[in-house]
Amino acid sequence: MSIKTKEPRPMKLGINGLGRIGKLSVWHHVAKRSFSELVVNIGRQVGTGLHDIAAAIDRDSTYGRLGVYLHGHSCIKVIENLNEQEGTMTVDGVPVRILRESRDPKGIDWRRYGVDLVVDTTGVFRDPTAPGDDPKGSLRGHLEAGASKVVLSAPFKIKEKGLEMPEDAVTTVMGINEDDYVPEKHVLISAASCTTTCLAFMVKPLLDHFGPKRILSASMVTVHAATGSQKVLDRLPKAGATDTRKNRSIFNNIILTTTGAAKALRLVIPEMKSIGFIAESVRIPTNTGSLIVLVLTIQDESLENPINRELINGIYKSAAEGSMKDYLIYTEEQHVSSDIIGVPSAASIIEATETHTRTAAIEVDPNLVCQGPEEAMEKITCAPLKIPVTQVVVYGWYDNELGSYTTMLGERIESIADSML
Repeated sequence: MSIKTKEPRPMKLGINGLGRIGKLSVWHHVAKRSFSELVVNIGRQVGTGLHDIAAAIDRDSTYGRLGVYLHGHSCIKVIENLNEQEGTMTVDGVPVRILRESRDPKGIDWRRYGVDLVVDTTGVFRDPTAPGDDPKGSLRGHLEAGASKVVLSAPFKIKEKGLEMPEDAVTTVMGINEDDYVPEKHVLISAASCTTTCLAFMVKPLLDHFGPKRILSASMVTVHAATGSQKVLDRLPKAGATDTRKNRSIFNNIILTTTGAAKALRLVIPEMKSIGFIAESVRIPTNTGSLIVLVLTIQDESLENPINRELINGIYKSAAEGSMKDYLIYTEEQHVSSDIIGVPSAASIIEATETHTRTAAIEVDPNLVCQGPEEAMEKITCAPLKIPVTQVVVYGWYDNELGSYTTMLGERIESIADSML
């Protein structure tokens, strides 16, 4: 069954990079008929020509054939009209142009091809402060090459310490803070990451219900599918590498790594700045389908009527049926990671059967927190205070490639495009 939805917008979309997110962005926008044409920059020659690029777009080891994705069991031929000289083809009737000349954004001639909006999916150009003529390339190079706005499919990463986020750059997640994007002001827009997107939909309902003052601390671990940064087989690390674990085979190992989700979350949910938050990541040998285990410590109101799993699940269920119905899924079924692969518009799937709570009274010594003149404090003796605290554990699934992140990224791109028409 086709999932076409509407007539295309009268504008072209530039896609820089044809890796996992770039390729799946082509799938998404072809399926939705989002734009009149897709202009995809690879910046180098591939295989023996355009037919090898077409084959790479058409087939995917995780999601199958593009024809099946678009049309179900009928699986008709969807990539046609290849023109090697022009670098053009049609994908399910949508014109697609492939550029193979420059990997540096400022050398991609978006102006020549009438591209105003570009999404950079390479993961290489993430610094919003780098100038457009940076010899190593930069996001702003797309602007010099003719684009009016650039969407980044990753969190911003400012390399030089002490520099602030530029006023024309913003980080947004659809369904959370998309209104922070101001069309007249912002030209660089980060769509955060797959993990931050899922995490935001796990945190926001609880934050709205309890408020930031009652959430004493939070932590998360993402059990994350492999990405292109892992190696298939063990390899020597590059000179100067400080973390050698990503050079070990992802086929055979659970790999400890890092995530910038905590930092990015504070950009899309500013209330998190007042809450101590730790985020960790573990890579596992699966091709997609990831999980966040979120743990929060919440100041309770009483030991007699504590926060319980029914309350927590009720908060998520209400959000999934209400304000977050387009992006948050609440389920009382039991899942494994492959079950959620390809589920569309599912920023987070709450596994309600695994929600857990534990409440206890913790003792706080007032003498450690009271402030005052030393001679006055010596005369004060305070008995320990007992404060009811509930620890909450929530599990959230997300398809870190097509179903969750690429879909959310696509909707962000489409909303920006609408602001430009």
